[in-house]
Amino acid sequence: MPYRKLGRTSAQRKALLRDLATDLIINERIETTEARAKELRSVVEKMITLGKRGDLHARRQAAAYIRHEVANAETNEDAVQKLFGDIATRYQERQGGYTRIMKLGPRRGDGAPVVIIELV
Repeated sequence: MPYRKLGRTSAQRKALLRDLATDLIINERIETTEARAKELRSVVEKMITLGKRGDLHARRQAAAYIRHEVANAETNEDAVQKLFGDIATRYQERQGGYTRIMKLGPRRGDGAPVVIIELV
C-alpha cells in the first residue's frame, strides 16, 4: 500500500492531512509524529507545486484542499493566498524537496517518535 493509514478511516485521514497541511503553510513549521510528517510531506509538496504553476485551475485545486484560515491578520491574507503569493515565489527555482523533517525523540506519554516538519 503506497500510503499510511494512520489508524483512521479515509475521511478522518483526509481531514487530518488537510488540517496539518494548512497549519504547515500558515506557520511554516509544526511539530507532529514521524508517521504523520512523512505522509504530510507528499501532500504539501504537491500543494507547493500547484502554487508554482500559478494558473486559475491550480489555485482552485489548492483551494479545494487547503482550509480557508487567516494566515496573516494584518493583511487579512488566507492560507491559499500565502501559498501562491509568498511560498510559491520562494521556491520558483527549486525542483522539489520543499520540506525538512528533523527528529526530536519520543513523546512523553506514549513514546511515539516526534519530529519537526518545516519548509526549507
